[in-house]
Amino acid sequence: MSTEANGNSTVEAVARRARAAALQLAALSAEPKNAALEAVGRKLQERREEILEANRADKADCEAEVASGSLSAALFKRLDLEGSKFEAMLAGVGDVARLPDPVGRVTLATRLDDGLELYRVSCPLGVIGVIFEARPEAAVQIASLALKSSNAVILKGGREASRTNEALVQAIQEALSEVDGVSPDAVQLVSTREEVREMLDLDRWIDLIIPRGSNELVQSIQEATRIPVLGHADGICSVYLDRDADLEKAVAVSVDAKTHYPAACNACETLLVHRDRLDDLLPAVGAALVEAGVELRADEEASTRLQASSATAEDYDTEFLDKVLAVKTVSSLQEAVEHINSHGSHHTDAIVTEDADAAEYFLSRVDSAGVFHNASTRFADGFRFGLGAEVGISTNKTHARGPVGLEGLVIYKYRLYGAGHVAADYDPGGRKFLHEGVEPPELP
Repeated sequence: MSTEANGNSTVEAVARRARAAALQLAALSAEPKNAALEAVGRKLQERREEILEANRADKADCEAEVASGSLSAALFKRLDLEGSKFEAMLAGVGDVARLPDPVGRVTLATRLDDGLELYRVSCPLGVIGVIFEARPEAAVQIASLALKSSNAVILKGGREASRTNEALVQAIQEALSEVDGVSPDAVQLVSTREEVREMLDLDRWIDLIIPRGSNELVQSIQEATRIPVLGHADGICSVYLDRDADLEKAVAVSVDAKTHYPAACNACETLLVHRDRLDDLLPAVGAALVEAGVELRADEEASTRLQASSATAEDYDTEFLDKVLAVKTVSSLQEAVEHINSHGSHHTDAIVTEDADAAEYFLSRVDSAGVFHNASTRFADGFRFGLGAEVGISTNKTHARGPVGLEGLVIYKYRLYGAGHVAADYDPGGRKFLHEGVEPPELP
């Protein structure tokens, strides 16, 4: 690893610059941040053809790897930035700009005593490192959310999209350089695995790591750093067709959850079917799935009603990321919940039923970041949730869970305003605290 003249490694210098940019962003109001996002959108549009040329070069390099089997077709599909994906990327920048500023919100206001008031105020995390595979549009989504939430971000994309990521980040930095008060160092890019390893040691400068990718990637990051890690590994999502499921809804939800975008982490990988519905419901659902090009792998009971091969135990623990679906018969709602909690990845799971009590049982007992009733698992997405975009989906149980948008990129600090107050005055026998709620003020 090369070093700079002062002895700092290149990556440490990146992190130091990111910290300085983050501190600058933390003091900004919504207006300059929105201006920065508007500039980013314009610059990406201006550089559209240049960015797409870089994307085509990346795809050309990867085609041979797909042909040889060293790169999956699912990963290759995520790499493409043409057409509607570019338009959606641009729209996402505008959507984030229109969201309310998450920084500076007063979430608790208490009068401790006359002239002594305490406020809990939302504030940015600081510097975020995001490691993601393929999907170059993720670089823009992440950068937009970071800027809006007053965080600086260091990006590391997959090697498959290296040219595209460089073109995107260069355009973003040029846009930021045109906005007063916003440093281009708020969005930076590192390129190699060696740089990632060094970044993971920089807990003095980096506040959060978000890995987006395979189970192996997430686990390797978690084991290699002292920096807090927010993310999810596998996306083993299930749809359960309950005894009281409506046939039309069961077909619609099952087909969409599996086929709308099979390579996504919120695609359904396991279909659970109540034994009482094997004869009337499952054949219709299975036929619709097969017609949509899905390969079904089913247990013995279900396979007799389907065009399916025999499922193995491993199939129920697999994230296929393709048009392959494991089908399992369950004897009860309780068994379905137990299977999901034991074999799922705590990402997103859905129940199809007309029984409100069954739905409530499922939603309250399935231990996942997203639990849906009569709706496709594909709705587990920051854009669809109205978050503008997402930096990733978290299955953590601290700070943020599910699609992580702006709210997941802020924390809070306590501000105390006094008039020379000292704690000794409140020792036993002294002054008493009031601890009265007050109206949250508009803070500068």
